[in-house]
Amino acid sequence: MKYGTPMTIRKTALTALGIVLWVSVLYPASAADLKKLYDPIVQRVATTHSVPADLIHAIIRAESNYDSFALSEKGAMGLMQLMPDTAVQYGVRNVFNPSQNIEGGTKYLKDLIKLYNGQTKLVLAAYNAGQEAVRKYGRTVPPYPETREYINRVMARYKKDVTGTRVRTPMFEVRDASGKVVLVTNDPVLARQKTGY
Repeated sequence: MKYGTPMTIRKTALTALGIVLWVSVLYPASAADLKKLYDPIVQRVATTHSVPADLIHAIIRAESNYDSFALSEKGAMGLMQLMPDTAVQYGVRNVFNPSQNIEGGTKYLKDLIKLYNGQTKLVLAAYNAGQEAVRKYGRTVPPYPETREYINRVMARYKKDVTGTRVRTPMFEVRDASGKVVLVTNDPVLARQKTGY
């Protein structure tokens, strides 16, 4: 079966693309339709990385409203609005590819969940304002109106104060010379500092 010359195929593809673009302009998909479209990816990635699918969906809704080509003024891109450095760090080659974007964003989210022991507000604050901002304000939500509004938007859809993801944090015992336990902590740095008891 003959499919035509490369030029004919190219013209047909461009015509089809044009039709798709016009249809999407005339009949834009709702966020609910797009959520259904991306849900299989979200479910797969959520299962793979043990991150709640509802949380991923809530972040996508707040970040891009399910627009896979979203681009912010600060340079964040795609469904989960990944910054270029974050995309590179998590192996995302094409930030506008929904599967890659959701995968990379969820890996980042998983790391934040571990870092903040599953405390949803801190996870969201770091996702929005950056880990440095959360650190600067003593591991609390920074007083930025944009960040606080962002947390409220996400938590309107994901109403859990803790992500529900089990975080295994090792505990360290610090003993004095007689063997008596003088400190129990989950902070390895503090444990190392106090080992001189």
